[in-house]
Amino acid sequence: MNHGMMQDKPSFPEAERKRPQSVLFACSMNAVRSPMAEALAKQLFGREIYFASAGVRAGDLDGFAIAVMDELGIDICKHKPHTFEDLEDASFDVIISLSPEAHHRALEFTRSLSVEVIYWPTIDPTAVQGTRENMLDAYRNVRDGLHKRIKDYLNWRPMGRL
Repeated sequence: MNHGMMQDKPSFPEAERKRPQSVLFACSMNAVRSPMAEALAKQLFGREIYFASAGVRAGDLDGFAIAVMDELGIDICKHKPHTFEDLEDASFDVIISLSPEAHHRALEFTRSLSVEVIYWPTIDPTAVQGTRENMLDAYRNVRDGLHKRIKDYLNWRPMGRL
């Protein structure tokens, strides 16, 4: 009688039910941090979860962000920076803000909505000075930090090989 054995196994469908179905990443200009987070999340989860990104203002996509994402085989060069107002749908389960300015805007944006807003303080790598390699390292640190936080927050598990 192995009835007790079945109860000891972790329930993966339950863990997946706790995941949000839609996540918005927000930063100041939707040019570096939030498009990196959106692209990383899409690479990890595909269409399992809907991901988008927005900024308080629309900036210009950053060449260093494109370069460090390309190192992982992720192409973000077609990303068009846009604002909260540009979003076609405001019904997200979670908004993850990556800058203080974006966090303030996300709280305003969701004032009358039932949306969880989470703040992940994330350094702005565009502020780093120095050699090209120093600057790329700053962007890599942001990319790698976001990658880890996304995997941890959304309980990412690698698919087994068939």
